[in-house]
Amino acid sequence: MGRLSLLVTSPRVAPGLLSRSAWYAVESATARLCRDVSEPVVEAVVESGLSVDEVGAELSAPDLARLLVDRSLETDVVWLGSSDADPGLTDAIASEVSRLDVPPEVEVIVGSWDVPGSRLLDAVAVMDRLRSPGGCPWDAEQTHESLAKYLTEEAGEAVEAIGSGDRQHLAEELGDVLLQVLFHARVAEDAQVPEDEFDIDEVAGLLVDKLVRRHPHVFADGDASTPAEVEEAWAQIKAEEKAAKHGR
Repeated sequence: MGRLSLLVTSPRVAPGLLSRSAWYAVESATARLCRDVSEPVVEAVVESGLSVDEVGAELSAPDLARLLVDRSLETDVVWLGSSDADPGLTDAIASEVSRLDVPPEVEVIVGSWDVPGSRLLDAVAVMDRLRSPGGCPWDAEQTHESLAKYLTEEAGEAVEAIGSGDRQHLAEELGDVLLQVLFHARVAEDAQVPEDEFDIDEVAGLLVDKLVRRHPHVFADGDASTPAEVEEAWAQIKAEEKAAKHGR
């Protein structure tokens, strides 16, 4: 009697960055199966020197479940989950296992977890879809100038949400403000004039640089220890940056 291990991973984490337990299960299994060998996780496993057998995308969830369970009656099998999370597969496996008097052991192995902020990558991907060919025609024609009023409106609505005391409403309104940041970054990325181009990574990078510069008491040898001292140091650093920017 073997074991059926279902490997699930986060699509937001590099496919080769699997947990130790995941790599151990993959390496020690007699059979490694997948729907498509072009899946990123499968490619990472193959590049490591391990073989993976493709079952094909045409199998239904019940048929795939039967195949996996039957194979695991004889040996240890690892299923390398598909990027669409294999809809219906776990339910089909549960149904298939329940019909057996002596079923194989079935386990789910989490190969990678989302890190904090990972949903921001989804937001960037959605904006990319909206602005790409075949996306939204309204979004595709927007410019910094046409979007300016929405940035003001959304910021105002976020301030109103703070006053309302409804934190879920605030979360939603902050999402609308974030949308404007993503939108402007994507408009700039699509610019045809090189000096006007930037992207969301540059926006984030400039923010990180600024936060580090203006918090020397955290990231360097600054000695501010009270909120008032922090505000004073912030104002001084900001003034120095402004003077340097204007060549004074």
